Amino acid sequence: MRSGVRVLGVMAAMLVAAPAHADEGEQHFSLGPMLSFLRVDRKTTIDFGAGAMARYSYRLTDQIDLTGSASWAIVAADQQQDTPQTPTNRPAIVGDATIGASWVLDLLKRWNPWGGIEGGVYWLSGGTLPAARVSPGGSVAIGLDFFLTPHLAIGVEGRQHFLLAYMDEYPSYTTGLLRFTLALGR
Repeated sequence: MRSGVRVLGVMAAMLVAAPAHADEGEQHFSLGPMLSFLRVDRKTTIDFGAGAMARYSYRLTDQIDLTGSASWAIVAADQQQDTPQTPTNRPAIVGDATIGASWVLDLLKRWNPWGGIEGGVYWLSGGTLPAARVSPGGSVAIGLDFFLTPHLAIGVEGRQHFLLAYMDEYPSYTTGLLRFTLALGR
């Protein structure tokens, strides 16, 4: 009973704690480990891997950020040309560099849910690919950040990517990550 009361007390303190104080001109630098899931045409399993993402955002208004991000993930570490019949569309690595915008709901004190869109360039390499592939693409993201202090946050993010030049071969590329963010004022 006492532990339940303590948990409720901690949760209540988190909800009424000081807000994150997001101001125009504020900059956020984020890094985090990432899980990736790539669906490849003519393959019965989904490629699962890990990587990292870096993100920069600049606060235009109290709710709109300009963003830029880059990520790199090993999606199939052991992918290789096993037989001559193995399709040549199975990458080992996927990376991207994108820019865009996000909308931040800065109303919940330390909890900041957000959503965003980005567009840029994607590249696939290794595995059974005879050469690296480059594609324009984009992503739709949702996330939730918790500000430990006005300048430090931890958050989660989910992102669905679209490799526009290869939508038939790679119909789904999804990433999820744990982000660590440093927020700097003007």
